[in-house]
Amino acid sequence: MGQAQALRARQQNAVAAGVATKAIFVEKAANAELWDVEGRRFIDFAAGIAVNNTGHRHPHVMQAVARQAEQFTHTCFHVAPYESYIQLAERLNTIVDTGEVNRTMLVTTGAEAVENAIKIARAHTKRSAVIAFTGAFHGRTMMGMALTGKVAPYKKGFGPFPAEVFHVPFPAAFSGVDVEASLRALDHLLASDVDPERVAAFIIEPVQGEGGFNAAPASLLQGLRDRADRYGIVLIADEIQAGMARTGTILAIEHSGVKPDLVTLAKGLAGGFPLSALVGKATIMNAAHPGGLGGTYAGNPISVAAANAVLDVILDEGLCARATWIGERVGSFLIDLAARQGMERLGDVRVNGAMIAFELVEDADGYQAAPQLTSQIVAEAEERGLIILSCGVRYNVIRLLPPLTIEESVLEEALRILEVSIEAAFAKVPAAPPATA
Repeated sequence: MGQAQALRARQQNAVAAGVATKAIFVEKAANAELWDVEGRRFIDFAAGIAVNNTGHRHPHVMQAVARQAEQFTHTCFHVAPYESYIQLAERLNTIVDTGEVNRTMLVTTGAEAVENAIKIARAHTKRSAVIAFTGAFHGRTMMGMALTGKVAPYKKGFGPFPAEVFHVPFPAAFSGVDVEASLRALDHLLASDVDPERVAAFIIEPVQGEGGFNAAPASLLQGLRDRADRYGIVLIADEIQAGMARTGTILAIEHSGVKPDLVTLAKGLAGGFPLSALVGKATIMNAAHPGGLGGTYAGNPISVAAANAVLDVILDEGLCARATWIGERVGSFLIDLAARQGMERLGDVRVNGAMIAFELVEDADGYQAAPQLTSQIVAEAEERGLIILSCGVRYNVIRLLPPLTIEESVLEEALRILEVSIEAAFAKVPAAPPATA
């Protein structure tokens, strides 16, 4: 029995069955590569699900962590605060453009940032209802699941969920929903199901993560901004997966020109260390009473040191421009591949900087999804040493999240592996017959 197989058996005997994983048991990692316990090398196009935007173990990040570990690792910011937390808050307040003076709070996970965004929006507005979107993912806490617009695997069997959470259709490729239809549905909801004067917040991912890397059109975000202003509703941008330079700007919403009221950050914020942030207008953020916000591990000093280093790396190494370049290179590769004869099932290609996806379909119109083909591509790539992930409400989207620091030679090697893997999967999974009406 190999080491990986033995670890898999131990995992099954020790870890809850609901904690799903791949069978890659990592031993070491560096930048865009990792090696498992059996010495197999993989190129990492998952980046810890958009966490390692600065790559695995970036030297500047690791040096900052080592320096902090020599000083102290935990005091609880509420008991004995420290300058680095304040420094990071100051930097995030400057980076996030809400059009007003900002304030920041630090917590540990993306779900915590979302939970606190809803808490603060409710405290500020004295309202309770929240409107999210289909296909959204906002975390695995009870409120996070309520806001999430995808049942399996995130919500199935875990209800009931908090009340007064509503969903509006998100415009997406092959969904048949455009911006006009989405905004009409929102207006209908506000007229028929929930009084806008009961709504505390709109929450939206400027680029959906689990939903399939669909970008919110600028006109949709502007429509939300207009209605938020009209009704006194807080507009929350969930940038947990799309933020921190991933789409070519620090925040994905910057592409639209729309300014949010609150922004949630996590994943790429601290280069692999657990940290999240909620940043927003001081007039809203200060609505919570002293002692109403926080957590024992919130703003852990090790993670804060890493995050301050990550901000340095993004600036010093030009990672926003790097993300744009990666998107252009990978996007052109996928578009060329999709145009080849026999590749008709490789459907819509979506490029949002280095947040890249392509949809697998059975028909030219894209209405019949190809989840089996999608799973096969993931398996073929893994067999050849490339880690990729699937997503999408129809389980038929491949998402690509290379570290923004990936070496060009490693990126080109990964694209060659991806091409061979797609070809192999197409050969093994025949096209499904047309769906009957």
